[in-house]
Amino acid sequence: MSKVVKFFYSLSDAKSKELLESNAGGGELAFVSGKNQVLPKLEAALLGMKEGEHKEISIACADGLGEYDEKLIQTLPKEQFAGIDLAVGMELFGQDESGETARVVVKELKGDEVVIDFNHPYAGKDLLFEVELTELRDADENEELTGVVVMPNTCGCGGHGESRPCRDDQGRGGRLSRGLGGCGGVLRNPDNVDIDRHRRCARRDVCVHGLGDEAHGGALGRDVEAPREGRPAPCDRP
Repeated sequence: MSKVVKFFYSLSDAKSKELLESNAGGGELAFVSGKNQVLPKLEAALLGMKEGEHKEISIACADGLGEYDEKLIQTLPKEQFAGIDLAVGMELFGQDESGETARVVVKELKGDEVVIDFNHPYAGKDLLFEVELTELRDADENEELTGVVVMPNTCGCGGHGESRPCRDDQGRGGRLSRGLGGCGGVLRNPDNVDIDRHRRCARRDVCVHGLGDEAHGGALGRDVEAPREGRPAPCDRP
């Protein structure tokens, strides 16, 4: 049976000690185990902890977001980004020729061309997590089925007065999970977007129709995009 895991974390570059992201002062991150929602090494370490325990978890580059690959740089015509106010560092989402989700970062703007980078922002970094496990329990039937944890008013988007899945994509997450967006961007990957697929996409033409310049998403996962049929919609901020 899958487990529901809730925790607080801060993430740093293990070598430089630079703080990359943290949910301190916000809501816990929550995920359902066995759903490819967080980095495998992080998930395994959390599942081996006890509620209330604090721990440092080191994840080598090879077990995290991989090495930085110069081959994952692509140049596209600017007209392909019509309607988007581009800026260096902006994160965009689009689709490849097979309809798969692709996430890119604008690396350079030069005339009528845009240089985009398919590497994850934390590619090439050894990661150091400082975590506090707040809850570890069996997933209920709905959580097992959907992979979504019901969070009672903990997303930080104003409170809903009820318990329901909350995943507003306002950038309160990081780059860790396979994209948490909303309530924790580092750890979760609601749409199961994986790095290997990004790498394959980088070698094909990509139609970047960008869902705007939401620079969120996480180290753990890969960011939230528009909800798909059959999955809970993001919460609506009042």
